[in-house]
Amino acid sequence: MKGLLTVSETPKASANVTGTLREAEQARALAKDWKVVSAFLREHPDFIRDDSDLLDDLGLWIRAANVVEFGPAALARLSAAKTREKAERRRLEATARANFAAQAQTHAAVVDLLEARNHADLARRVNDIACLRFGLMAGVVALETPGSVPAGWRILGPDGAAALLGPTGLARMGAPEQARGLFGELGSEVGSVALARMAIWEPSRPAVLAFAAAEPDGFTHDMGAELVAFLARVTERTAERWPVL
Repeated sequence: MKGLLTVSETPKASANVTGTLREAEQARALAKDWKVVSAFLREHPDFIRDDSDLLDDLGLWIRAANVVEFGPAALARLSAAKTREKAERRRLEATARANFAAQAQTHAAVVDLLEARNHADLARRVNDIACLRFGLMAGVVALETPGSVPAGWRILGPDGAAALLGPTGLARMGAPEQARGLFGELGSEVGSVALARMAIWEPSRPAVLAFAAAEPDGFTHDMGAELVAFLARVTERTAERWPVL
């Protein structure tokens, strides 16, 4: 009859119900068994004390005639867990301190950039921020041609930003690849880079803000690019104060 659903028509539902009932029965059986075991141990308190193999398996040992304590294995596990907890807490604290320090340095870097007097001074300040505030090898501003490039800025050929970041990429962290050329004579020593795309003036000209680290893991592809992207926006807006001649 339409609308009538029988168990035979829903084998999957029937199997689920059967499985649930079986699990409930097993749980009741285990609870009943534990009550029996618990009652037995209360009536025979020496059963565990006299079974040295069981004590070893449980990580327990007997200090006195009527005292059962945690044995060396159990204490070692507790100590190891506490050590891991302490190490993790220290790691989190170190990360928090590093983040706070980076945030403070970023605020100071923004002030440094905003105090630039011209394009050449802006490029110098980008490099100083990289070296003095963040402990990096170098920081550069690169601008695509055709068109003039301010003193102190690096020259990118046509579509140079796309060659470094991809056609639509806004930032990239990781291996230097073709970005080594941005850092001149230091290029061969660069282990990793952080790059961010910029668009300066109107009509906009593509540009790149680049930072170099000596270590291969100084910048990695799984790092967030928020900081370098933020500094790129500040550099971008600061550079627009003056026309490129």
